[in-house]
Amino acid sequence: MQTIWFGGAEWLAVLRVGLGLWWLESWRHKDKKGWFERGTGIAWAADVAEKHRWSVVRTGFRRIVAPRPKLMAYVVVYAELALGLGLVAGFLTPVALVGGLLLNLLYLTLMIHDWAEQGQNAMMGLISLVALFAMSWQTWSLDDAIGLFP
Repeated sequence: MQTIWFGGAEWLAVLRVGLGLWWLESWRHKDKKGWFERGTGIAWAADVAEKHRWSVVRTGFRRIVAPRPKLMAYVVVYAELALGLGLVAGFLTPVALVGGLLLNLLYLTLMIHDWAEQGQNAMMGLISLVALFAMSWQTWSLDDAIGLFP
């Protein structure tokens, strides 16, 4: 493989770090006071789920998220932070990549009607798959430095 500036492994690390920065930006721009004190994020998601074309989404949201809105707000917001930090630092990278892929799939499913969100989540999911299958933690990562996931 021929590349410019870096080798293939380094470019995969750049992709992984870029994905981590994307998750960190998602976390940074959230109105945390709104999510935690007023429940705005989960209320918005409840509205989206209630109008969803698939009954499994409506039912799943009612059973899993709706009974625990405050907990779910913390789970969503801090999952994005943890994913971002893990991917940027390259710590527990395969776990972060799989977790991020699952979260993107949940977002993709919930927001099936929103084309802008569809594109973002599809691209983030694709980057997660490439970074996972290419084992992007082998370069510029704490995982590599401490010998995790050789």
